[in-house]
Amino acid sequence: MFQETFQQYLAVIEKYLAQMPWGKDKLSESMSYSLVGGGKRIRPVLALASAKAVGGDPEKILPAAIALELIHTYSLIHDDLPAMDNDDYRRGRLSNHKVFGEANAILAGDGLLTYAFEFLADPVLCQPERQLRVIREVAVAAGKNGMVGGQVLDIAGEGKKLSLAEIEEIHKAKTGALLTVSARLGGILAGGSEEQIEALTKYAQALGLAFQIKDDILDVIGDSETLGKPAGSDQRQEKATYVSILGLEEAKRVLHAQIQGAQSALKLLDNRAEFLGDLAVYIEQRQH
Repeated sequence: MFQETFQQYLAVIEKYLAQMPWGKDKLSESMSYSLVGGGKRIRPVLALASAKAVGGDPEKILPAAIALELIHTYSLIHDDLPAMDNDDYRRGRLSNHKVFGEANAILAGDGLLTYAFEFLADPVLCQPERQLRVIREVAVAAGKNGMVGGQVLDIAGEGKKLSLAEIEEIHKAKTGALLTVSARLGGILAGGSEEQIEALTKYAQALGLAFQIKDDILDVIGDSETLGKPAGSDQRQEKATYVSILGLEEAKRVLHAQIQGAQSALKLLDNRAEFLGDLAVYIEQRQH
């Protein structure tokens, strides 16, 4: 049942992405290259499923959910740049800067980020106050107090011995902020109560840490072909990770605890949130 529902969400997202209008200029080509180049689409799926969990219609918030994927994709383009993680492959293909050059890759990322806010500002069937709230929350989650700030901390921590608390601070911002706002976006735009939105928030915060712990584990035990990007990059860049601090088995234990925490946060919601609980298990079991 989970896989069937997951594929239904993916089909809606991929159809929307495939129909997006692009020009024939190099910038459009660069932006669309990374956006339609595959990916798990966890953030828009999370937004759509959260809307359903509070009794809303997922398809009515689809443009806003797509905006999250644009922001995520921009961050991946910039992460791969030589000045950042210096990765040549992403999602099983050459990284954007390896195909279009560094300057165009930077501008493609910039273009996707700003394009996302066009989608977020599209008229939706909800109170304008809710839409404005979402726009602000997404901006905060993507900016210096969220994803960008987390990336700065991550770079600053390379080659240093960080504590577990410091690693969690990095990843709550770098990975967790956008995942958390994805769930909140769905709940807010679909008219969820503050109690429901808080439950989704706690769920997504646990899911965000779990997602990053799993990434750290896969970087150690995964292979480049399955991952779609070079394995072992964390070790080469001397990054402190959950595995490097806790060891592989303890990292797996902490991962499972976060998954249980995510599922526990959903108890306030009814069976419409069943997919979200299964999504947490998918995050724990994924191989790429």
